[in-house]
Amino acid sequence: MKKTLVLVLALVFALASCAAMAEYPEKVDGIDFGGATITIYDYWTSPAQAERQADPNEETAALYAYRDWIEETYNCKLYQVQKGDWGSNVEELINFVNAGVASELCLYILPPDFVGSAMANDYFAAWDSEYIDFTDEKWNKGDVDFMTVGGKVYGVATGASEPRQCLYFNKAVLENAGIDWNTIYDMQADGTWTWAALEELCGKIQQDTDNDGITDVYAMTGNNSDFYIMGVFSNNASFFGFDDEGKLVPTMTSDEAIEGLNWSKRVWETYAMPQPEGSNWDYFKDAFKAGNCGFYMYQTYGGFNDNAELSDTDFDWGCVAFPKGPAEGADYVTVISDNMTVIPNVYDADTVAKLCYIYDLYTNATPGYDDEYAWIGNKYDFTDERAVDETYAMLREAGVANSCLLLGSVNDVLGSPLLWQMWRDPAEVIEESMPQWLALCDTFNN
Repeated sequence: MKKTLVLVLALVFALASCAAMAEYPEKVDGIDFGGATITIYDYWTSPAQAERQADPNEETAALYAYRDWIEETYNCKLYQVQKGDWGSNVEELINFVNAGVASELCLYILPPDFVGSAMANDYFAAWDSEYIDFTDEKWNKGDVDFMTVGGKVYGVATGASEPRQCLYFNKAVLENAGIDWNTIYDMQADGTWTWAALEELCGKIQQDTDNDGITDVYAMTGNNSDFYIMGVFSNNASFFGFDDEGKLVPTMTSDEAIEGLNWSKRVWETYAMPQPEGSNWDYFKDAFKAGNCGFYMYQTYGGFNDNAELSDTDFDWGCVAFPKGPAEGADYVTVISDNMTVIPNVYDADTVAKLCYIYDLYTNATPGYDDEYAWIGNKYDFTDERAVDETYAMLREAGVANSCLLLGSVNDVLGSPLLWQMWRDPAEVIEESMPQWLALCDTFNN
């Protein structure tokens, strides 16, 4: 797709919207909430933001009309607002379930870092319902799989995931090294963007330009934990997974995972800019913006959004997926970290089923405005078209879940036990840390 195509399609959708706005879902008999309010608790919507706009644009007005139809048809009120913050809204849910107040109807949207313990301790109701078809493309399959335990789904997310890990590159640095940056996109497109290809480019980029024995241009910088994590997932491996009995177990001892850790360790030690003495942990943000590093290992929110770290660089940058490893089945991936919507485990089965259905309706695209390119927004303002059309578009559909989040945050579960000890032999570190991972899995598995 190109900018002009997106603009033309946006005009077509706008012109067609009026005729399509009345095409609401068919009413399902037997669902009546008796005038109750159904609150969707997230961790970012202030009470002021939850109020309707006084002078909405056409699309927002259509959304309000659709929500009014839901409320009138099923005799309820829908309200989304903050309860707690990023680190505490799961505590709000736990307190709610412990109080056992089934008369208040609500759902919670939680960060994925905090769902595991609550799910293991039976704080979520299962979403398995006659009203939900998880084969529908609306439901994010990676997230549904992540929240499926023992064949039951305990949380959902809709739509494509926000891509996370990616490799940015400084076009000027690559060009100075004799590299046509378009060839990286070409390799990505034809499937030859591999670990070996990245290493070959790094060897060309890294230079001591004045022959004083000190490196002046580094091949890369960025978040080394992301680099190690992607070394595993890009080689068709993982850190944790479910065994044949449905138990969560460590999987980072597989040949593919160890290969990924050893490769990423070696490449990082060879080509990444060392952390300056006395600098903060995020030194790499300024290091890449200084303009003397070729590649930048980070996440998409660092470049593709307003006021992102790369929005004020004085050089042009591009973006590709992390290269794929040599293991069978390896492909371009990004590790998803989406918010999960859950239902407190205080309701009877009939109420849970109805809440599933009303949330399904609530999260539908606004009738008449189902624009498949809406995700692009203003991303073309920050980088070249290929970064948006090829990389970002592909990564939206290439998300894999990191099941370590069922045990806690990445830093808590993988940080000090492994990622922050990668100066050592990864296999030895894994052997030493295995008892604590097994204990975490045992707790999760009850």
